[in-house]
Amino acid sequence: MNSVLALGLAVVAALVGYYIYARYVDEKIVKVDPKKATPAKMYMDGVDFMPTGRHVLFGYQFKSIAALGPVTGPIAAMQWGWLPGLLWIVFGTLLIGWVQDYVSAIVGLRNDGQSFGALAYRLISPRGRLTLLSFIYFYLILIVAAFSDMTAAMMAKLPSVPLAIIGLMAVGILAGWMIYKKKVDIMVTTVIMVVLALFSIWLGSVLAIPASKLVWVLFTLLFSYLGAVLPIWSYTQPINYISFYLVALGMLGAVLGILVGHPSFTTPSFTTYTIGVGPMWPILFVTIACGAISGWHSLVSSSGTARQLESEADAKYVAGGSMYLEMILATIALIIAGAAFANFDAYKTALKAGPATVFSVGMAKFFGFIGIPEAFGTAFAGAMFCILAITVMQLVVRFARIATAELVGDAVPAFRNQHVGAVVTLAIVFGLVYTNTWSYIWTLFGGSNQLMASLALLMATIWLASQKKSHAFTLWPALFMFITTIFALGLTARNLILNVGKLQAGTLKPATGQSIGLAMGGNIVAAAIGIFLMVAALILIYDGLKMYFKIRGETRAPKAPVAQATPGDD
Repeated sequence: MNSVLALGLAVVAALVGYYIYARYVDEKIVKVDPKKATPAKMYMDGVDFMPTGRHVLFGYQFKSIAALGPVTGPIAAMQWGWLPGLLWIVFGTLLIGWVQDYVSAIVGLRNDGQSFGALAYRLISPRGRLTLLSFIYFYLILIVAAFSDMTAAMMAKLPSVPLAIIGLMAVGILAGWMIYKKKVDIMVTTVIMVVLALFSIWLGSVLAIPASKLVWVLFTLLFSYLGAVLPIWSYTQPINYISFYLVALGMLGAVLGILVGHPSFTTPSFTTYTIGVGPMWPILFVTIACGAISGWHSLVSSSGTARQLESEADAKYVAGGSMYLEMILATIALIIAGAAFANFDAYKTALKAGPATVFSVGMAKFFGFIGIPEAFGTAFAGAMFCILAITVMQLVVRFARIATAELVGDAVPAFRNQHVGAVVTLAIVFGLVYTNTWSYIWTLFGGSNQLMASLALLMATIWLASQKKSHAFTLWPALFMFITTIFALGLTARNLILNVGKLQAGTLKPATGQSIGLAMGGNIVAAAIGIFLMVAALILIYDGLKMYFKIRGETRAPKAPVAQATPGDD
């Protein structure tokens, strides 16, 4: 199959989904009210609540949801062949992905911009709040640790990348100052900053900054700390906004390369049902998360974007539109894995060096179709990979310090301080990365991320039911994601336990530089965490469904007849 057809299918699906299905839900079910005051206007504090124009917020939303997931997931899923991944990316987004992102923003908008912890308290139960916050905190630390390690590894491997990231920090801060303090026209600011950011990428290709991986780990943590504590308008939002254009340019270059080079898939459409990491169901559905459906997006939409929307009418464009654009990014990554290499064996050889290598080598080849030199193409692809990760890291730490304050702030008031919450989170992350123990619990990321999606859809369902609105479009996706992820987590936990026996028997070797004892401990701890996540999810689902059926019962209960007044009554 020619890759142009795969790209065309994704584009048509995005247009149909956005202009027909999303419009129907927005106008006929949710019934947004453009005149209704949003939390951003009611509670503007310049830190988290900040009314923001829809176009700036679209860039912020896209870059905040699009991390490494839409790139690494489809590249890894190519092991099943290109067809299963393409179908899940398209139909996952159409039926589940955009729905979750959109309704999470709407629920946040209609509930004063409250976080999921507060919403769980109101919509499910006090126990649900504690369980969900514990789940979210673990989940966020896992993301930061993994992204920090991957980003630092790429910056150490490609010394042309660091200057691009440092340049992005500088132009982001400058963009925030020009937009919000000097009131410079947004288009003028955007053009200047994007040109400067591209210049820093080019400068990096001729002025490398070599340093160890540990140095870049510390750099990524500092980058994230600033993003967690500075006012959102001055750092996180403008950096992610400018990053959007860099990623969009990379996507445009790849699309042009596909159209000009029109390569065919060199990998099979389908290989086998069960590969090394497990069977297609449920593992494929947790391997490709971002790009189809991802629980991370619900946190961005509710705790971030819902606090910045100027109008309810912008929710479909910002949250729904960003998800459809991410579907295109995931399709591009799938095409790179399936069509940029000579054959399936060449793809598998490149994959052994990591998805980052597959992405940078493949994208540089696509850039070559439109005349971009390989050296700049490789530097740009490497910078784009790091930008996808590091711009999300800063948001993750920001949400983690909010979760810290909600989780233990009452018991230990010091954790209400944003600096304390951020530093404690980053200290845990550094410990996980420095000892490389994050790699054991990383195997749980796919399941925990998609479990977060099912919980977000469940809360949206309860809220819609409480508002007497149709909610089948969130209920069935929630149940599908819940069943799929519970099985995926169970399978992963079982494999981790089996690894302990293999290490004891000597049929499995520990990772390079690690002892057998550390490897066994890592597998045992990861398996225990996986079981904890399953139990926590079951508690939340039980409490959530209990509340849902209670609301349904109240909604369906016949109203008591109104007594007719009779002459002589007082």
